[in-house]
Amino acid sequence: MKTKAAILTEIDTDWKIDEIELGDPVFGEVQVRLAASGLCHSDAHVANGSSPVAMLPVVGGHEGAGVVTKVGPGVVDLEEGDHVVLAFIPACGTCPSCARGLQNLCDKGAGLLTGQAISDGTYRVTKDGAPVVQMCLLGTFAPYVTVHQASVVKIEKDIPLQVAALLGCGVSTGWGSATEIGDTRAGDTVVIAGIGGVGINSVQGAAYAGACHVVAIDPVEGKRKIALDCGATHTFSSMEEALPQLGELTWGTMANTVILTMGEIKGEYIQQALSLTGKGGQVIVTAMGPYDQVATDLNLFELTLLQKRVQGAIFGGIGPRTQIPKLLNLYRSGALKLEELVTTTYRLEDINQGYKDMADGKNLRGVVVYGDEDY
Repeated sequence: MKTKAAILTEIDTDWKIDEIELGDPVFGEVQVRLAASGLCHSDAHVANGSSPVAMLPVVGGHEGAGVVTKVGPGVVDLEEGDHVVLAFIPACGTCPSCARGLQNLCDKGAGLLTGQAISDGTYRVTKDGAPVVQMCLLGTFAPYVTVHQASVVKIEKDIPLQVAALLGCGVSTGWGSATEIGDTRAGDTVVIAGIGGVGINSVQGAAYAGACHVVAIDPVEGKRKIALDCGATHTFSSMEEALPQLGELTWGTMANTVILTMGEIKGEYIQQALSLTGKGGQVIVTAMGPYDQVATDLNLFELTLLQKRVQGAIFGGIGPRTQIPKLLNLYRSGALKLEELVTTTYRLEDINQGYKDMADGKNLRGVVVYGDEDY
């Protein structure tokens, strides 16, 4: 079928709305009509070249939810009409990583930026007969996608799809960074640096887990205010500003966990975060930076003698098939805010304005909404 999509044809250029050809599902795949797609900073990393894709053009987008419209052979537990969330990390359930309980590190994720379908290594999206990469094997900046069942999580139909889309990346990643990788305990002090679509959910997760102090850091005043509404107890505009105040707040013990969730991480942020961390504490690195950045500031003396840790995190350290249903139950109970996270909705044709708003600090999470259909 032919459909429109926001594609990137050159690095450091705007997303372009163009027509693409979308292939039907083959073995193990389904086609999904999307209701919405979140605008995540990771797609901005692709646009500026800091996250390299195998080739251009690429259909952006990796945070979406919708309704299954076609089912290929060999698909289990999915049928037409099902409501689903698309997870940016596939979870096959059988590879060594999945077998160890690390669905978020599923071996099928090795091809996320290649565009080559999990099922057969070919491409589901083409333009003028040439292959087009689907971001994270999804490409949710298009109203229809054909994806592998490993990337699809079925949800119950009472959840609004526009907010369910956020669980495909930002909500799950942020919440799990605080609760799973961060292992926040009652009475802990947790610092979150960077209050965007991921960081705001680290705030929610830390508060839900019972942290005594939930400290949100962001230069944008409006984001700090939203953080207070979502469970933060204190806010600061920078890690430098927070440092002396955190010492007073904790009687010198500092934070158990510092979570870095800013839009783009830089090497100097690691030591700044370690300075906010107490003895035996940890820095969780959830934010992404340029693929070729290897230099970082790190005081090895402090790292060793104070037994601190620096820990990477992807998808919040837990698999989509476990995390997404759990978070939807928390949403139903009122323990997880979702509607409040969506600052602005856009048409696909306005996607560049959405990313400009993100860069200008106007959005917590922008969402592209597809049409007025009854979902």
